[in-house]
Amino acid sequence: MIFTEIPLAGAYTLDIEPRADERGFFARTVCRDEFAKFGLDAGFVQQSISWNPLAGTLRGLHYQAPPHAEDKLVRVTRGAIFDVIVDLRATSPTRGKWFGVELSAENRRQLHIPKGFAHGFQTTAAETEVLYEMTVPFHPDASRGIRWNDPDFGIDWPLPVNVEDRARLSAADANLPFLDAADAR
Repeated sequence: MIFTEIPLAGAYTLDIEPRADERGFFARTVCRDEFAKFGLDAGFVQQSISWNPLAGTLRGLHYQAPPHAEDKLVRVTRGAIFDVIVDLRATSPTRGKWFGVELSAENRRQLHIPKGFAHGFQTTAAETEVLYEMTVPFHPDASRGIRWNDPDFGIDWPLPVNVEDRARLSAADANLPFLDAADAR
């Protein structure tokens, strides 16, 4: 696997290194020892999928509050997304900064998201399925979110977002707090 640190400290994109022959290829997507070389937790205890029938669907920005903060590994098994993370760590020099990357079934790229980051995505293809692996089980009471269009972040989503289109943006995500209000929760 090829680990590439992104501009937000502690977060990485991971690209596979296929070993090909006449049948296709084989590649690792997780290896505890390789993750450990970069200080990353590969102790995933929960796996979830998100299926999205429409291009332009936006989910997020979500995270779990301590003590249930989680590392995530995200990849697309069908279709494509513009995947976004925002650094929420209080002592981080990149607090409030965001990073976006295309993840697709075609490029097979993964995004490792450390604790202390909010995560969201917008589908850029119809019939998109996203696979998540988490290091902590989901705790509904720890579930939090930040508004996808918080002006302090200025995320440049690839497709227009209609806040009234519930097939592409849930009422819950449309009404998440901005970062300054979320800090008070």
